[in-house]
Amino acid sequence: MDARAGSDDDPAGLLQVGRVIKPHGIRGEVIVDLWSDRVERLAVDSVLHSAHGELVVRASRRHQDRWIVHFDGYESRTAAEALRDVVLEAEPMEGEDDELWVHELIGTEVVTVDGTAVGRCVAVVANPAADLLELDSGALVPVVFVVGREAGRVLIDPPEGLLDL
Repeated sequence: MDARAGSDDDPAGLLQVGRVIKPHGIRGEVIVDLWSDRVERLAVDSVLHSAHGELVVRASRRHQDRWIVHFDGYESRTAAEALRDVVLEAEPMEGEDDELWVHELIGTEVVTVDGTAVGRCVAVVANPAADLLELDSGALVPVVFVVGREAGRVLIDPPEGLLDL
């Protein structure tokens, strides 16, 4: 699941998939925090979008819990410094009809399987165990309890006691 949604004013429907943290070394590489579990977004020749235009991945490799990425056209630390804190966006991937997309969850009504409305999803919070739906009430619901979607609603089957209903 992509951990963040594309901006509301983005007509192309791009998804936010990560952020450049800082330059790494002197040859134009940067440290990237990838918000997506789709690591192929950083494959060689992948195109990401940013406030600096299109960024083409020349090379990437894991580094602890982040990635070291080299984009075409960024050959020095000074050039890479311009990418500090830049949000990276990508096209939604096709063929993933059963996947949950953050941009589809934000703003949806969250309802238990018995029909009880528990709130609206205002954010999806990245969490190591499972991403969490943040409801307008402040409640957090692990996405593992999402059992379905239908026209503007997300169905959940939470264990007893997770939500104070």
